[in-house]
Amino acid sequence: MKKVIIIPDSFKGTLSAKEICTIVAERVHTHFPQCTCVCIPVADGGEGTLDCLESAIGGERIFCNVSDPFGAQISAPYLLLKDGTAVVEMAVCAGLPLVGSHKDPLRTTTYGVGQLMRHALGRGCRRIIVGLGGSATTDCGFGAAAAL
Repeated sequence: MKKVIIIPDSFKGTLSAKEICTIVAERVHTHFPQCTCVCIPVADGGEGTLDCLESAIGGERIFCNVSDPFGAQISAPYLLLKDGTAVVEMAVCAGLPLVGSHKDPLRTTTYGVGQLMRHALGRGCRRIIVGLGGSATTDCGFGAAAAL
């Protein structure tokens, strides 16, 4: 029996890694109906990092109100793992998908990232992993530091 292992990252701005897995698996089954597909969506720390980790190891999404790249209030998640580690994805609150065609890295901020980290610390998390991909800012993390 044939086996295909599908391990994509997202196609920035178009499809998530999970969506790509689904599409590729459907196409493989169209041509090889008896084939087994193993789907492993991955991310590089940017968009989709929480999705991929949650698929692989589980965890609980914790939502809180934070600032988006321009300072507007949004609800954004971080992932709380079973061992108490918090995983923060920069892209959910300071990422390119949130600015659309209004890219202005000198005006945008990582403040929301720091707010997510502060919320996790307030819940007792003592280990925080931050995925830094997909950023819409060049503030070097000063916004996050200010929030903390």
